[in-house]
Amino acid sequence: MIITRATEYAIRAVLYMASQPQGEIIFKKDICRAQEITPAFLTKILQPLIKAGIVGSQRGVGGGFYLAKPASQVNLFDIVKTQEGPLYLNQCLIKEGNCGREFFCPVHGAWKEIRSEFMSTLSRYDFATLASRQGESPPTPSSLGKPRRKKSATA
Repeated sequence: MIITRATEYAIRAVLYMASQPQGEIIFKKDICRAQEITPAFLTKILQPLIKAGIVGSQRGVGGGFYLAKPASQVNLFDIVKTQEGPLYLNQCLIKEGNCGREFFCPVHGAWKEIRSEFMSTLSRYDFATLASRQGESPPTPSSLGKPRRKKSATA
């Protein structure tokens, strides 16, 4: 599975907004410039986020976009879900009873567990944490929620 370019750019745009002071309206041109996204594509990818109540928009002079929720309440799963739709991984998980083999297929249970773990992992990465870690090594699941060490003045 590879996420779409729209999902990647939506994550980058939300991360950029999460890096700004909460409630601050961010100009479209600033997001586009910082994240190398065309204005038309940014508008397209933000529409599902606006509909989901994750991003807000303000029209007119001084208008732009802003996070409608605190960054700590928005996670990677929220963004992936708005851009990609429900995550199933396999046809047999789309609807209960959709697969005639689900009761005796050993892989069906594995797909369900993998799907659940995947969604859970995406949900652990909130944008407040991600924004605070920009410029650091990429976080790992075991490092989420752990306090960051401050650099000493003598280092």
